[in-house]
Amino acid sequence: MLTEKASYLKGLMEGLEIDGSTKEGKVLLALRDVIAEICETVDSIDEDIDQICDFCEEMDADLSKLEEESDCGCDCCDGDCDCDDDDCSYEVVCPSCGDTIELNDLMLEDGSVECPNCGELLEFELDEDGEEPEE
Repeated sequence: MLTEKASYLKGLMEGLEIDGSTKEGKVLLALRDVIAEICETVDSIDEDIDQICDFCEEMDADLSKLEEESDCGCDCCDGDCDCDDDDCSYEVVCPSCGDTIELNDLMLEDGSVECPNCGELLEFELDEDGEEPEE
């Protein structure tokens, strides 16, 4: 649309038979050329934007596909593993000896586990969502 308006304006100016040897004529002809150049640049930018938009849409579709493929479906790891919910593991530190113990969901559901290092009974209280309650 902008290019069409610039072409129309150029046609009007040519119909006026502007004398390029006068000061006013030089200004008007220079303005005509600048307008034509601006229109070409805007058209080029529009084409680039269209290509970028198409590329972004493709990337978005590819990313969505990757997210679907990588989602393991478990709640414990936000899709960063290949586990089932029963295989999810958590690390806790024994308050008595400082040993790090790896627990799974089944151990947490039991409510307690004995530290393999010092024998301390570690008890867990989970809320209705299966998460440890905030204190």
